[in-house]
Parts: sequence; C-alpha cells; structure tokens
Amino acid sequence: MEQAHSLLLNEEACNQLKEHQRAEFVFEWLRFLKKILPANVKQNQKHLLEQLTTVLTSSPGPPTRLLLAQCLALVYRVGDSLTSSLTVDRCNDIIRSKDDSPSFLPTRLAAVACLGVLYEQLGRLLINSFKETMANLLKAMKSAESQGRCEIMLCIERILKGLGVSAVSCHRDIYKAARPCLTDRSMGVRCAATKCLLELQREAVFLWSTELENVATHCFRAFEGSNYDVRVAVSKLLGTLLASALEPRQAIAPRPGSKRNSLEEVMELLSSGFLRGGAGFLRASGDMLKGTSSVSRDVRVGITQTCVVFVSILGGAWLENHFSCLLSLLMVWVSHARVTQYPADAVSCRCCVSFILRATVGTLLGEKAQIAAAKEICQLISKQKRVTRVSPAEVAASQHVLVCALLELGSLLQDLSSTAAPLLQDTSIGMLDTVISVLLHPSASARLAAAWCLRCVAVGMPAQVAVLLDRCAERLNALKSCPEAVAGYSAAIAALLGAVQLCPLGVSHSKGKMVMTLAEDLLRSATQNSRISIQRTRGCWLLLSALSTLGPTVMEHHLPRLLLLWKCAFPLSVRDVENELRRGDSFTWQVTLEGRAGALLPSLIKSYGNQIRNAATVFRLRVYEILTMLQPKRYEGNFGMVLKQLLNDLTGPEITTCAELNLLPSLCYRQDLALLGPALQDVDQHYIEEQVRSQPNHQGNSGTLEYDPFTIFEKAQDVPTPLPPGSALAAAAVQLFGVIFPHLGIQQKAQILEQFCEFVRQLKGARQQTVQIHVAAAFCCTLKCLASSRRELGSEEVQRPALSLLLGALEGPNPLLRCMAAEGLARLVQVLNDPNFTVSITLMSFDKLKTARDAITRTGHALALGAVYRYLGGISSPQYLSTCVGVLFTLSQDSTSPEVQMWSLHALSMVVDLAGPLYHSHLEASFNLVLRLLLSTPHTHVEVQQSLGRCFNALITSMGPDLQGEGAGVCAVRTSCLVGCAVMQDSQDCLVQAQAISCLQQLHMFAPGFVNLASLVPSLCINLCSSYLSLRRAVVACLRQLAQREAVEVSEHAVALVKDGLIKYVTIKEVGLEGALFSLLDRESDPCLCRDIQETLVHMMSSAAESNLAHWLKLCKDVLSASDVLSPEEDGDRYDDSSAFHAKSESSGPFSNLRWSTRVFSMECVCRIIAQCENGNSAHFNMALAQEQHLHESADFLVLHLADLIRMAFMAATDHSDQLRLAGLQTLLVIIRKFSNVPEPEFPGHVILEQYQANVGAALRPAFHVDAPPNVTAKACQVCSAWIASGVISDLRDLRRVHQLLASSLAKVQVGREVSSQLYNESTFTMETLAVLKAWAEVLNTITQILKQYLYVWPLFNSRDGQYDGPAGAGLLKLVQTDLATLSRLWLAALQDHALLTLPSQYSSQLPSTGGSFYTAETVEQARPHYYSAWATILHATALWLNSTGFIMVDEGPANLSRPVTPTSMGQSTSLSSVKSPEDVNTDRLHLILGISVEFLCSPHSGDQMENIDSCLQALQALLEVPWPRSKVGNDQALGVEMLSVLHRLIVTRESPNIQLAVLELVRQIVCAAQEHVKEKRHSAEADDGAAEKETVPEFGEGRDTGGLVPGKSLVFGALELCLCTLVRKLPQLSPKLAGSPTGRGGQTCSLSNTDCRLVTSALVILSELPSICSPEGSVSVLPTVLYLLLGVLREAVKGSVGAESGQLVPGILQALRTVLTSPMSRAEKSRGAWTELLRCALHTLLESWHTVDEVTMLTSLTIFLLYASADVTTVEPLQTRCIQTFRASLESKDPVVLSRSYQLLVSLFQGPAPVARPFILALGGCLVSQLQEVEKSRPQGPAELQAVQDAIRALEALVFAADETHCPQLVAVLLPILISLLLDENALASAPAASRSLHEFALGDLMRIGPQHSAVFRALMASAPHMKARLEAAVKGNQENMNTKAQTTRVISKNMPSIQLKFNFL
Repeated sequence: MEQAHSLLLNEEACNQLKEHQRAEFVFEWLRFLKKILPANVKQNQKHLLEQLTTVLTSSPGPPTRLLLAQCLALVYRVGDSLTSSLTVDRCNDIIRSKDDSPSFLPTRLAAVACLGVLYEQLGRLLINSFKETMANLLKAMKSAESQGRCEIMLCIERILKGLGVSAVSCHRDIYKAARPCLTDRSMGVRCAATKCLLELQREAVFLWSTELENVATHCFRAFEGSNYDVRVAVSKLLGTLLASALEPRQAIAPRPGSKRNSLEEVMELLSSGFLRGGAGFLRASGDMLKGTSSVSRDVRVGITQTCVVFVSILGGAWLENHFSCLLSLLMVWVSHARVTQYPADAVSCRCCVSFILRATVGTLLGEKAQIAAAKEICQLISKQKRVTRVSPAEVAASQHVLVCALLELGSLLQDLSSTAAPLLQDTSIGMLDTVISVLLHPSASARLAAAWCLRCVAVGMPAQVAVLLDRCAERLNALKSCPEAVAGYSAAIAALLGAVQLCPLGVSHSKGKMVMTLAEDLLRSATQNSRISIQRTRGCWLLLSALSTLGPTVMEHHLPRLLLLWKCAFPLSVRDVENELRRGDSFTWQVTLEGRAGALLPSLIKSYGNQIRNAATVFRLRVYEILTMLQPKRYEGNFGMVLKQLLNDLTGPEITTCAELNLLPSLCYRQDLALLGPALQDVDQHYIEEQVRSQPNHQGNSGTLEYDPFTIFEKAQDVPTPLPPGSALAAAAVQLFGVIFPHLGIQQKAQILEQFCEFVRQLKGARQQTVQIHVAAAFCCTLKCLASSRRELGSEEVQRPALSLLLGALEGPNPLLRCMAAEGLARLVQVLNDPNFTVSITLMSFDKLKTARDAITRTGHALALGAVYRYLGGISSPQYLSTCVGVLFTLSQDSTSPEVQMWSLHALSMVVDLAGPLYHSHLEASFNLVLRLLLSTPHTHVEVQQSLGRCFNALITSMGPDLQGEGAGVCAVRTSCLVGCAVMQDSQDCLVQAQAISCLQQLHMFAPGFVNLASLVPSLCINLCSSYLSLRRAVVACLRQLAQREAVEVSEHAVALVKDGLIKYVTIKEVGLEGALFSLLDRESDPCLCRDIQETLVHMMSSAAESNLAHWLKLCKDVLSASDVLSPEEDGDRYDDSSAFHAKSESSGPFSNLRWSTRVFSMECVCRIIAQCENGNSAHFNMALAQEQHLHESADFLVLHLADLIRMAFMAATDHSDQLRLAGLQTLLVIIRKFSNVPEPEFPGHVILEQYQANVGAALRPAFHVDAPPNVTAKACQVCSAWIASGVISDLRDLRRVHQLLASSLAKVQVGREVSSQLYNESTFTMETLAVLKAWAEVLNTITQILKQYLYVWPLFNSRDGQYDGPAGAGLLKLVQTDLATLSRLWLAALQDHALLTLPSQYSSQLPSTGGSFYTAETVEQARPHYYSAWATILHATALWLNSTGFIMVDEGPANLSRPVTPTSMGQSTSLSSVKSPEDVNTDRLHLILGISVEFLCSPHSGDQMENIDSCLQALQALLEVPWPRSKVGNDQALGVEMLSVLHRLIVTRESPNIQLAVLELVRQIVCAAQEHVKEKRHSAEADDGAAEKETVPEFGEGRDTGGLVPGKSLVFGALELCLCTLVRKLPQLSPKLAGSPTGRGGQTCSLSNTDCRLVTSALVILSELPSICSPEGSVSVLPTVLYLLLGVLREAVKGSVGAESGQLVPGILQALRTVLTSPMSRAEKSRGAWTELLRCALHTLLESWHTVDEVTMLTSLTIFLLYASADVTTVEPLQTRCIQTFRASLESKDPVVLSRSYQLLVSLFQGPAPVARPFILALGGCLVSQLQEVEKSRPQGPAELQAVQDAIRALEALVFAADETHCPQLVAVLLPILISLLLDENALASAPAASRSLHEFALGDLMRIGPQHSAVFRALMASAPHMKARLEAAVKGNQENMNTKAQTTRVISKNMPSIQLKFNFL
C-alpha cells in the first residue's frame, strides 16, 4: 500500500493486483490524494484528471465514488478550473447513457456523485451548465432504481449547497421531484429526499410558507412504515420548516390577505397529522365509518419527534416565553376524542406528549425556568380539577391531561431536587394542595399519576416524606366512605413509602406503625360497605406491599399481624374452598380475588363471566410470581394442576395478545439483538420508539401505571410502565414453566414438548405465531434454568421434540424468534454436553444452508452456526472452523439478499470471537472479504454495513497485540484495518460510524503507534454532539481511552481543530475539549454515557490539571457559576461576614443554566485537583515558595488560587441544592486541612487562611438553619471543628461566630429526639448528634494537644474566674470549658451506646428494649456506622476530661438535659434506688473506656483505622496519667496483663512508628502503676510493722517467695515479652537464633533511624523498671534477662552496628543501666547476694567486650557500674584490678577525646565512695601526675588536646580534694608546681598558639583559686623555689596589663561609635 501514496496513481503497481486488491489500492490512493491535494497540482493536472476519469468509468464502489468526487473537485479548486465544465459534460453523458446493465450502474452512480461534489465545491463557476445538469438529473430520476434515486437526491442536495440562491430557478422542479421520494419504498431514498428538502428550504421560502401544508402532509405520509433513521430525518425537516414558518429567517414579500403564522396555526398543522394521520380523505373517512383509528404509531412518534425538533430550534428562551400556550395546545392532543376512543391509543398518545415535555422542558430550560414551567403546569392541573365535576365525557378527557401534567411535574420536581423548595413554599399556587386534590379524581390513572407526582416530590425533597404521609393518612381516615379517596390516598401513601428507598435520610419508624394500622382498619371495614369493598381491600394490600419496601428492620415488628391477615385472606381447608365455590356472586368474588390477589379457578370465569376476568388474571399473575420465587420442591405435589393452568395460559384459545418484545429479548443473546436494528436503549427517543415496536391494534407493549398499581412503590427513578395483565401473565407463565419443567419426569417432559409441537403444527395464521412464540420462549427459559442449575434435560425421547420445537422457531418468519431459537440451540447443546449431538446440529445446519434458497431458513441456520459453540468454551475443531468459515463467506457475498448478508456476517463475527487463536489462519482472507464488501456495499444497505463493522471489530480483537508486528503480512493487515475504518467513517449511517470509532479504539489499544490522533480526534470532536446516542457513546468511550495516556495531545488536537476552522464548536473554542465534555455531561441523561464522560474528565485532569491549574480551576468555577437560580444571598438574606464573596452567578461565562448534578461534579473535580497537587510540588502549599518560583519560572501553584478555591466552596455551600451544599462543605473541609498551616509571607506570624474567616463563617451558617437537612448539618459540624482546631484564628472574638454555630447544634442535641421533628428516620438524629459530639471532641483534643507543653492546661479546665492569661489556644479552651459539663455527660452516653452496639450478636438480648441514648431499638443497624465513625474521637475527649478532673466528681449542676442521658445514666441518676457512690461511678467510667479500647484494639478489622488506634492509645495514656486509674490498674494485675497482651499484638501487627511509641509509653505507664501499687503495699506494711522490724516486712511484688513468673498471668512476663519483641525487631543480633541467620543480618550493620532509637530507648526504660515491681525472689528471676538485653543493646551500640544514630541511643542505655543498678532489690536482704553475683557477671561481660569502636561509652558504662553498684560487686578481685587496668589503658590512649572522657570519669570516681575511689587513687594517681608533668615539654596544639589537659588537671584537683587532711598539703605541693609549669613568660605568651595561651590562662586561674585556699603550702613552695615565684609573678603582671588594655580599647570604641547604626554601607 505504500506504492499508493503518490500524487499520480501508480498504474503499473495497480494493474499487477487482483481485482479486489485493486479496489483497495485505488481507495488508498484517493485517500492519500485528498490529504495532499492543497499542494500545487497544475503541472500534473491533466494526467491526474485522466486517471481520475478512468477510475470514474471503472465501476467504483460507493465509498470510492464519494472519495473520487471529492478529489476531482479539489483538483479543480486548487488547480486550473477551466476544464471543469468538460468533466460536468462527461458526467452528464454517462447519466444520459441508455446502458441499463447492472455492471454500468456503479459508473452512473459515480457520475451522479461527482456532479454533486463538483457543484458543491466550485459553486457558481458551473452556473452555465446548471440547468442542463438539473434537467438531466430530474429526467434520470424517473427511471432510476432505489440506489439511483438516493444518489440523485444527495447530488441535488450538494448542488443546492454549492449554488445557494443561484439555483432558485429550479427550486420548484426540485421540490416536485423530491416530494414523491418522501414516500418511496426504500428508506434510504426517503432519508436522501429529506436531506435534499432540508437544504432546499434554506433558500426556497415557499416550502415554509405557501407549501407548508403540502410538505407537512407528505412528511406525515413519510412517517408511515418508516424506520428510526427516516423518522429522525423527516422530523428534522418538518421541525425546521415549522420553526421557520413561526419565526422566519428572512423577510417574505407580503401577499394580499396573507399573515404571519402563529403558534396555534403551526400546532394545528401538527395536530391534524397527530389526530388524523397522513392518509388521504377517502381512507380517513372509511376508517372513521369502520370505527377504527387511522393513525399509525409511527406517524404519531414521528410527529412527536418533529415537535421536539421544532421547539429545540426555537430555543430555551422562546420556550420559556411561550410555554403556557404550548402546554395548552399539547394537552388538546391527549384529550381529543379520536385519541381517547381506545385505551391503547390514549396510553400511546400520553407517552408522546410526555416525551415532548421531557425532551424540551427537561433539557432546554434552566432551573429557574423549570420552576416557572412547574407553576404553569400547576395552574393547568387546577383548571382540569374544576372540569372533573362537569360530565363523564369531560372527565374521561381530562384524565389524560392530568396524567401528562402530573408526570411532567413530578419529573421536574425530582430533577430539581431541593432546588425546587421555593416552589413548595409559594402559597399563590399551592402546588401540594393542587396535586393532592387530584387523588379524589374519578379516574384511576389520574389518581395514580398524582400519587407518583407526590412520590417525586418526596424523592427530590426528602423532608416532605413524613409531612405528606401524615397528611394523606389523615385524609384517608377522614374520607373512608369515599371510594375515590380510599383508592387515591392509599396509592399516594404506597408511592411515598416507595420513595423512602431513594431517600438516604429515610423516614420515622412510627410511620410504618401508622401505615400498618391504616391497612388493618381498611381490611376490617371492607365488609361494612359493599360500595367501597373493592377499594378498601385493594388499598389495604397496596399499603402492606409498600410497607415491605421499608426493609426487615420495619417488617419484623409487624410480621405477626401481617401473617394473620394473610391467613384470614384464604380458606383454611379444601372443604372451605368447595363451600366457597357454591356461594357468592360476581361482585363478592371480585372482592375476594382482590383480597387474595387471584385464584387458580378457571371455572369461576365460566360461572360469572368477564366481570371478574381481570381480577382472576391478576390473581394468577401473583400466584405465578410467588411460585417462581419458591423452591419447586415445596409444591411438587401440585405440579399437575399448575402445569394445566400454565399450558392454558400459554396456548389456550382465549389468548389474544402476544407481548413478544417483552418475552423474547431477555431470552436472546444480547449481541444478536443488533440484527433487529438499533436497540431501544441505544437511542435517545427510546421512550417513544418502543411505541412503534408495539402492536398497533391492541395493548401490546404499551405499559402504564394503571395496569398494575402495585408497581408504584418499586425502587425506580422513572415512572413504571407495567404491562397489561394479559401480557404480564404470559411472561410470568413463561418464567414459571422454566422453573418447574426441570423437576418433571422424563415421560411428562416428553409429553409436554410433543404437545407444544402439535399445537404449533395444527394452528394457522397469527394465532400460530403467538402460540409458537409462547411455547418456544417457555422452553428457552427452561434451557436457561437447566444450564444455570446444571441439571439434565433427559433422554432422546425428550431431545427429539425439543430439537423440533427449536428448529421450527429457527425457521420461523419472526426475526426476534429466530434469534431466541439460536440462543436456545446453544443452551440445548450446553445442557446435553454431547459432542455427537453438537456435530449432528452443525451438519444439519450445513445441509440446510446448502439446499435452502429462502432467506428465512438461511438466516436462521447461519446464526445457529455462530451460536452452537457459544457455551462450550469456544470452537476447538479446525475442521469445523474451516467448513463454517467457508459457508459463511459464501452467504456473506450473496448480494441478492442483504438480509442473508447481514445475518451471515454477524454469525461470522461470533465465530471469530469463539475461535480465538485458532482463527489466525483465516484472518487475512477474512480481512480481504470484509474490506471488499465494505467497498462495494451500497449505502442503502446500512444493515449490512453495520454487520461488517461488527465483524471488522471482532477481527481486530482476534489479531490483538500482533498488530504491532513489523512483518509484511502484519503490515498488510494493519493497512486493511485503517482502510476499513476510513470507509466506515465516511458512511452516512451513524451506527456504522460508531463501529468505525470502536475499531479505531481497538487499534489504538493494540497498536497505539499506528493510529493518527491528528485525524482521529477531530472526527471524535465533530461527532461529540451527534443526535445519535450510540455514536456519542462510541465517541466518549474512545476519548476515555485516549485520555488515559495522551490527554494533553487529545486536548491540543481538539483546540487546533477549532483554530483551523474545521469545526464551529463554540464550547471547545472557549474552554477546550474538557469544557465541551462538561456541557455534554449536563445535557446527557444516559447513565453509562455520563459515567464515561466523568471518567474522561478525571483522566484528563490527572494528566493536565497540575500543569495547567489556572485553566482547570477557572473551568470548574465557570461550571459552578452557571446557574440561573438565585443563591440565598441574592434572595436578600445576606450575611454580615460574607461581604467579600457572594454566590452571584456569572452570566458572562461560557456555560449557562447547568444542572446541579453537573455543578456537584465540578466541586468533586476541585477536590481531586487539590489531592493531586498534594502529591506534587511542595510549593502548592507554600505561598512564599510559590511566589518565588512563579516569578522566576512562570510556574503556577495551587496556593496562588486560594481565593478562587474559597469562593467556589462558599458558592457551593450556600446553594439551594442540598447535594451541592454537601460538596461545597466537603471542599471547604479539604481546603482547611490542606492550607491551615500555610504562613502568610507579608504578615509574619499569621497564616494565609486568616483573611478568609468571614467567608468560612458565612458558608457554614446556612447549614445550621433549623430547616437544614441533618446530613448537611453533620458535615458542617465537621468543618466547624476542623476550622476551630486548625489554629488559623486565635482571636476569641473572631472564633466566637463559628463557636456559636457549634453551640447552637449542641443545644439542639440537648433537646433530644423526642422534641425534634420526625421528618426523617430516627438514625438521622443519631448521625447529627454524634457529628456534633465528635466536632466538640475534635476541638478539645486538638486544643489540648497544642497546650500540652504548658503546665497549666488542666487547671484551666477547672478555673471559674475566666481571668486567665495563657497561650493563644487558652481562650478557646475556655469556650469549650463553658459546655464541658454537658459535653462530658453526652460523651459518656454515646460511648455507652457504642459499647452496647459492639456486643456480639449472641448478646443482642442484652440491648435495651427501648434503644440507647441516641438511637432507637428499630434503628440499631442504621446507627452502627455513625457510632463507628465517631466513637474514637469522643473516647479521646472523654479521657482528657476525666484526666482534667482527676476522676474527682464535682457537682456541675444541671446539664440542661430534657431526659436521662443513658438508660443507666452512668451513675448520675437522682433516684434513690439507683444512686451509686462516686467510687462505683468512676469504676464504671474507667471500665467503659478500657472495655471499648481493648475491644477495638483486639478487633481484626481495625487494620485500616490508624487514627482510631492512635485515639485509643492517647485516651488510655491520658487516663493513666491520673493517680486513681493508675491505682485501679495497678491493683488489678489481670487487667494489666490483658492490656499488655493487647498492646503486644498491636505492636507486632502495626508498623507505624507513632503507634509503636504510643504503645511503649502506655506499657511504661502500666508498669509505673504496678510500681506504685507495690510501693504503697510495702509502705503500708512498714508502717504497720514499725520501724524496728523492717527486716521482717512481708514480700510484695511478682514472684513472691518462689520467684516464679507465670506466662499469661504475670505482668512482668508480659512486659518482658513486649520489650523483647521491640528490641529483637530492631536489633535481631540480640537473639541467638537470629544472630547468624539472614534475617538477623549477623554482624552486619543494622542502621537505626531516630525513631527506632526512641523505640529501643523506651523499651529499655521499661526493662529497667521491671525488677522494682517484683519480690526479691522475682527480681532475681528477671534480672538476668534484663541485664542480657541491656548489655546486648550496649554492645551493639558501642560496636557501631546501629548506624549513625547510636549517639541518641547511648544516653538511654546508660540511664536504664543506672536504674537497674540502683534498684532497691539489689540491697534487699533476700536478694542481695544473688544480685551481687549477677551484677558481677554483668560487669565481667562488660569488661570482656572491651575491644570496641566506642571506647568512651564503655568507659562511661564501667563508671556507672563502679559508682552505683554496691561495693561488693566492684571491689572483688579480679574485677577491680581489671577495671583499674581498663582505665590505665585509656589514659595511655593517643586519642585526645578518649583521654578527655577518661579524665572526666576519673573525677567522678575520685569523688565517689571511699571503697571504690581509694584503689583508683592509689593505682592511677602517679600516672596522672606523670602525664601532667610531660605537658610542659609537649604543649597541646589543638582544642581537643587542650580539653584533655584541662580535664586531667581537674582530675588531679579532684584527687587532691579527695585526700584526707593529713595528706592534702603534700598533694597540693605536687599540684602547684605542675600548674606553674604550664605558665608562659611574657615573650613566649605573645607568640604562643591559641591552645597554649588558653592553657596558660586556665592554669593561672586555678593557681589564683587554689593558692588562697592552701596559703601555707603556697608560701612555702614560693619561698623554696624562687624561679617558680618569678614565673608566677610575671604571669600575674602580664594578665593585669592585658585586662587594662582591653578596658581602654572598649572605652575608645564606645566613644567613637555613632548613636544610630546604619544597616547599609553607602561607601
């Protein structure tokens, strides 16, 4: 194909190809030529035109001829156009040719196409030949076949487009030629004629003036027998003409007597077609005489679509101004006598009018205009309400008007949601009164529509549910004697109960009790008045059925009463049934059947006639539905009776209708339904298109609410459309047959199937088709049930009639039945699972296809070939695959039968899917076949093109990733794929275009590098607003995939498309592709498409939002602002602190009148952008950094747009829509959390959010209004707490506004649920209460954390004077303190509720029967999630409060509670019988908090709740900071052990460092509690026994007399386990088992972080305290482990194996070692000896590990041993000698740091106890003196050496002062010469290094200090050594002179210094 990419056709390469390849080659060349033609072609124009003309005369296919025409026109347009007339003449000659052979037809069609494009592109250049060409075309039109007529119409359309007004001379002739084509038998010709006339009306004024009626009549006739495409095209034409007639685009010359058309006249024109159809006068008169309706469904549907197009063209503004008139005119349609004559017609017409209203009012109007429209509808309903009392005829007419008006009103209110609240408050229209009044209408349909409208009100505004229920129940009680009132109000109550399913806030459980009582009362009084017995009976069961939708929590309370009512409705025995049959009349039986909802008693109908037929039908329907849900085994004994009735309902003589469109599609394979045209769910007009597919002469498929009022409470957004009872009964019978048949015996199965086959053979005509559909559907349903339950069908005697039944359906005339039969065959093969049977089926189909010539048989068996292996895991036989492919190839090329082509190609696509990799050998041939057919299939056969598209898609999927290959074969296939996609993209059919986009999407997934986005994206953007839903779905699905990887490129291509002028898409031009997607999202109602649009936007945002912040934020802001509904501020209720922002909509933006749902999504996008920026550059949340980078790099950051973020959050939070308010509050919460710590660079000490405090307050205030929904208030409480706790505002006055909001909500909580209004479910009170309590708790927790560093935090809690100067948060703490008494009680009550709700199910009987403090017994399940989200925060706050009070109960006075806080009131009850002591109350509180915490921490589901774990641990820490709880825990060893066990599990399963640190801190507190308990016991024992007998004190602590520690019961053992776990996880080397393993890392360095060091230190602190809580014997047991771990950690630290952070670890180790050595157990009489031995061993171990990296740490630890261990430990030999040797070795170190530390430690030793110090003084004193004497010869050169010498001097001084008085003078006499020797003379001092001078000054200072202290020795020394005296005097004198010099210099500098210091040197 690369050879085709040239300016001129490579004829040599082309001629070498085969015929089918040549067509592909030429098409590819023309594609390339069209792409490059803007280049200069004048040099090659002649040759190029010759080649194009050659292609023209070589019979090109439809896609090729269109491309050829475009290339020809482009050549003349960019080149020389002089010879263009010759080409026109050549084309005319070809058209005039007498050759009528089929082979010449493509050439003639190509000539026609070329003419059209030439005139379109060259326009007036060809004006001279225009008349001749037009005459030629119109003449050829008369003898042309359908393809020719279609092509000529399209050609004329292009000519008109190119010539414009210049073609006016032929306008009349064109109109005359196109007019009959509107009713052509070919649907393609009708569409082409419509397009031609649509282009003609642009200039031909007469079409929408003088000829308007004639055109309308022809359009009405065009609708008859039309398909979907024709209806869309013709409605567009007629709608455009009517809009032009009403508002002309150009001035019309006035004629005498003419006047401008009015809306009434235009609608009258449509009314004539809608009411009388498009038939002529004679036919219409004949139909009227016969009494039949002459208007077909397709005509009415077409006119309906026309009306929608007409209004849409005029626009939303026009509709808003003329809605009242349009509404009244539309209501004439549904109330006309011709429409209401037949019920089915009336239902169909109601659907049409409802669609018009939905498609115009629901999409064209903004929310404000929709509210105005709703008012107009209310006024219409009021007028009709007055008509209902006039006459029966007018009542019959008015009912349909009311139904349409009420349904549209309900839809409007449901869509507007809470935005429509002002509508209900408008007393001038009294909307609710108006709707409720219709409940008394004589017509059942009007009453049901009013009930549905009330349900919509409830769904849109959930606060109205309870109000309306009460109102309807009250009216029902008051009007029990009125049959209409009973029926109407019971339906309304049922509808309202159904609405509760769609209202998250629910309804009060008391309403269920009320409805149950109403139902019982109705049933009880049903027999009192025969006039209303039926209504009361039906109303009762309707209410009970609706009540069941409230769920099991409601129904379980009413189940006994309900069972009793059911029992009373049926006879108790068979005898009672027989007696019942002998009595009664038709009325009593009708009442009975209504009460039972039907009976299996056909004899009744024979006895009482048709009067009870409908009731009996409904009863059988209900019985079938119930039996289908039950297990067949339960009624196995009654199979015979049930089957008899089923057979009668499926094949009986009384069957008159066949609802095939409801029976068959669900039994067909979903993809097979594409063979029947576009599915209903794939078109925008599915609501009315289903009217066309239903039968015109009976009820058929048209459903309406009055057919089954019990559907009014179903969970659905749209109004239910139940089938007529007869049709519904057939569907239920089919389902029940499928359930029962598998449980029958073999003989019975065979007999029934034989009977089915016999019925089909014997019957004829329409009845045969009906019975065949029923029995085939029943058997297919059976096969489906057999396959799902994996049961067997039976032996051959069952298989034979089963196969015969399916084959009969497979060869039936109904295409839907054939689809179902093919699926049935596939299921039959699956159920039998017999390879021989499967082969026999396929061979039979092969034989049929070879012999049969009729299209029906061939299509059915072709589909069967593709379906047989559907449920067998795919095709695995190459032989079968080859045969099947060969047969389907042959059938797909049968151009004589497009239907056979379509079905065989569809079957081929399924074979491709089923064969998988096995099909690869057939791929090339299949691609060639499909491409050849694509290039040759006429445009009129769009169904074949659609099947080709599906097949092409399957082939690409089968090829898969292999498409990326580089081989010649793969390249050829890939080129074929691209060519095929291009062919389908040029198709005129939207479904084919959708297939093209889907194929390109597949190509992009498998081979993205070969899909050109520059050409794909523009085609997607052009079709983004297509009128075809399936095309829009394909476009958005493709964009979603592209946006996942190439979002930026896609957006750039879309914008470039607008800049190049290739598309006039205003939205893309202003706001890019993403803005266009927002607009599309607002218009769309298809859920799947909306979801895809949202995902596409999310993908684009994740790729581009951070790099293009300003654009995305402005886009979201524009979407949010695009509302025409006034905000609360604009209504006049502005807040004082919202002056900075107000939510005024910006009409100048690119969007207008967007729905609230779209604006909610924009706020979700804002939150996504913030979250995305959080993972990006840190400058997004740093104003100073953002400003700096923005200045230098022109980058954009989120913090720079903070004002816009706040504004958007404020606008959303103050909107009328509750959903948008929630989204705004959530956004505000995110903003506060992310920006609360961002400082304001311009005002140091302030944060950036501080300037927005007024806006935050204004955004929050509406959420606390009395009418605000609970979920909005709950979210606002969360925002309040976040704002207060964020620390943004420290000024108490500024915070008071938000604090007052929280305080008001707290007051509301105190009032309680008994006083609050019962608008919602009781669980909403729980939600709101817990949200308030959680908010207060968060505030307290955060403030306490901020103020924790101050010692006066807790006193502040209890301060009463209010005068306290503290830190910034102290004032806020005082605000909380005001309500702390109330809060504490409420918090305790909530915690007790939570504790009860977390009990296992086996303890549910212990729950209070009336519920808890904040939940009721009925709402237990709904309340649990609310408690689960709040309990942890409340627990923490409660613990902090108890900490502050120290568990001292203070009488806080009344807490303003209207009821007891809890069932037990936590010990606060005032009744004398239940008064508890303060000790008991405190114990209850402690156990409550401990129990909740331990239960949660033990829960296996707490893995993701890290915040809750942290709250639990902090709460427990706060408790154990107080003495009283510590004493309780210390006194209860089992409790402490249990807590340690839980904490041990927690530290093992949670890797969070913060959690582990908190766990260890809590363990330390538990150990301290035990320590205090042991100390107290010992102290008490000592006091009791007296000071003289301390040695005989009883032993306390673990271990007692034996020293044994029992695992699981020992606190010490549990703490040891936990500490060991922590240490070994951080230092595996400590474990002998792990030390040499890879896990333990052996001797490798184990780098510890700072946090790890803190963990290890905490564990060591706990270890060091353990011996103190043991008895002496117990301490001996635990001491070896403690010492082993301590020394092990020390060893690893000094070896340097813990990394760089070991310096942080050592102090903790040494402190723990000191704690152990100073333990009282080391000196206790019973343990002293054992401790001494163990400590000696430890000291020995320490000395053995001396050769380490960190010698200083080892010396320090050795010193601690020497100073704090008893002398018995350290003075024993050889330990003492080794210690001395160790120090002596350190004194010989060359490292000055080691020397310095050694001297410092010697100071401590010399000053220590005499037994320890004396040996060291004797051993090391001489060494110390000799080292100092050497300093004079080798003075220090650096700071480290200087420090060592100074420390040595201090050590010698310590030695001197440690000596007794007798030896002290001698030692001073040694010290003084050493100090004097360190002095320098005057000359040497000036030039000496800094270290020497510092040493000189240090020595001189010591001399001047020590000399006076030992004056006698000093004088004697000076006298005996004159040279020393002289040296000392010189040093003193020099020092004095130096001090004088410094003092003078200081005075001079101070005198010369200026008084003002300059910051800048200007010199």
